[in-house]
Amino acid sequence: MGSGCSGLTAAIYAGRANLKPLVLDGHEPGGQLSMTTLVENFPGWPDGIMGPDLIENMRKQAERFGAEFRVGHVSGADLTVRPFVLTVGKEQIKTRALIIASGASARWLGLPSEKALIGHGVSSCATCDGFFFSGKNIAVIGGGDSAMEEALFLTRFANRVTLIHRRDAFRASKIMLDRARTHEKIQFMPDTVVEEVMDVSAKEVTALKLRNVISGKIWDFPVSAMFLGIGHTPNASMFHGTLETDADGYLKVRDYVHTGIPGVYACGDVADRRYRQAITASGTGCMAAIEVEKYLEETGH
Repeated sequence: MGSGCSGLTAAIYAGRANLKPLVLDGHEPGGQLSMTTLVENFPGWPDGIMGPDLIENMRKQAERFGAEFRVGHVSGADLTVRPFVLTVGKEQIKTRALIIASGASARWLGLPSEKALIGHGVSSCATCDGFFFSGKNIAVIGGGDSAMEEALFLTRFANRVTLIHRRDAFRASKIMLDRARTHEKIQFMPDTVVEEVMDVSAKEVTALKLRNVISGKIWDFPVSAMFLGIGHTPNASMFHGTLETDADGYLKVRDYVHTGIPGVYACGDVADRRYRQAITASGTGCMAAIEVEKYLEETGH
C-alpha cells in the first residue's frame, strides 16, 4: 500500500519475481515526490529530474513487470487472519503478504482560518500552486529543508517570499539554508507565529495576523498566499494498536523492514523519521519486496 518511491520500488521488485503485486495508490498518489520540483540527488540523473517525472517513470517500470494499480485508501486492516484483510472503501482485499509504504502527510498549523482557505491561497504544495501567485508576495512557514525548498521554488513566481519561523534557529541543512539566505527574493522573519489567516469572508488570502513570540507584538502582514513547510505525519493510523509505533506514530521496524507480524513489512517514510530521502525510501522498498519473496517461498506460496 502506497505509490511513492518505496511502494513503486517494492512493486518493481515484486513484479520481477512474479508475485503479482497490487499497488494501492492511497490518498496521496505518488507520495511526496510527486509534489517536488527538481530532484538533484537521485543516482542516475546527472542533470536532475522532476519529481513527478521520476514517479511516472517508476510507475511505468512497475507496470511493465506486471504490477496492478488501484485507486483507494486503506481505512482498516485485519492482520490477525491469514490471508490478511484490508478494507479499501467498501471493498475488502485479501493478501498473503503486505508491504506498508504509505508515507507521511504534510502538517498544518491547525487554525480554523487556515483550513477554510486551503485551496484559496493556503497550500502545502509549491509545485502544485506556486504558478497561481506569480508576481505576488508569498509566505512560507517552517524552518527545515522542506520550508527552504518551498521558498526557493516559489521565487520562480513570487515577487517576494517571506520565511516565517517560530524560532531564531533553523533546522535546515547548511546548504539549503545558505541558498535561501543568499536569494534576493527571500527574507527571513524568525521568532514569529501565525495567529490567523485572512480573509475567510473574501475566500482568499490577503494577509496573515502574526505575533512575535519575544515581544508579543501582533500585526497584519499582507501576502497573497501561505505555503506550509513544517514537517509531516506518518500515514499509519490504521495500524495503531496492531503494529508497534514510536511516540510520533512512525512504524517501528527491525532488520530494516520487518514489523512485529510475519508477512507484514514497512518501508519508506512511514517508518523512517531520520533520513526521509527518495533514495533511502527506494532502498527499503527493495528490501521489503525481497523479504516478501523469501517469506512466501518459506510458507509454501
